[in-house]
Amino acid sequence: MEVKAIDIHIHLSDEAAIKAMGARAQQMAQYFGRERKPVSVDELADQYRARNMMAVLMNTSDVTTSGNQPVPNDHIAEAVRKHPDVFLGFGVIDPWQGKLALDEIKRCAQELGLRGIGELNPGRQHFFPNDPRFYPLWEEATRQGLIVLFHSGMMGAGAGRPGGMGYKLKYTQPIPYFDDVAADFPELKIISAHPSWPWSEENLAIARHKSNFFIDLSGWAPKYWPPSLTHHANTILQDKCLFGSDWPVITVERWMEEFEQLPIKPEARQKILLQNARKLLGLE
Repeated sequence: MEVKAIDIHIHLSDEAAIKAMGARAQQMAQYFGRERKPVSVDELADQYRARNMMAVLMNTSDVTTSGNQPVPNDHIAEAVRKHPDVFLGFGVIDPWQGKLALDEIKRCAQELGLRGIGELNPGRQHFFPNDPRFYPLWEEATRQGLIVLFHSGMMGAGAGRPGGMGYKLKYTQPIPYFDDVAADFPELKIISAHPSWPWSEENLAIARHKSNFFIDLSGWAPKYWPPSLTHHANTILQDKCLFGSDWPVITVERWMEEFEQLPIKPEARQKILLQNARKLLGLE
């Protein structure tokens, strides 16, 4: 298969993943106006194969704050083992679990063959990434050569519900929380997931300032991107932006159709869709 693009950010939507979401599955479906129907791992792989795309499977956990048990990272790894031509995988941790989280980072790299840790969602997990208590986690991720992906900005999870289901946006601001981590761990590759509204300018500033900080463009339909994001992706940050859909939240077809309408140069478009992810993931 000739790979034409790498979707850096998708989630499984099989029965195990939907069950792990708990009440959030229905809330997300209502907020995004689309029912979350089960799609098996094999079906999802076939969909990406038909598009001549690879995709990076994200996992998620907020077990400490919600009590919901996450999909095991083994499930992500098994999907990758079954469809290595299509899938790469990131494992997830709950930062509050201390040594368990630390050991899981090691296991993700050494036993499961995963490429990163994510999607960490500080707003749901209620932690500031620059809290020194969590620095051993980022040290271990650096040691293991894993990428770390943080959700940034407003989240669909909890949106439109009283109290936002208890999720707190303050934890998802790029400056200072992600910027500090990027500064203190210069060898750690960090992906800030989504354009990070309402702090999109902060996201762009960190990506411009720190070579180890990248932006994935998932979770927001391209037609709603702020003009400054489109401008930077087309110019000085064309090497730092990554195609991501956040499927099933946004369909790949919608993302690609709207991305085609943006005034982005062919050479920048090729970097965003394929080359930047290939380099970051070590696929060159």
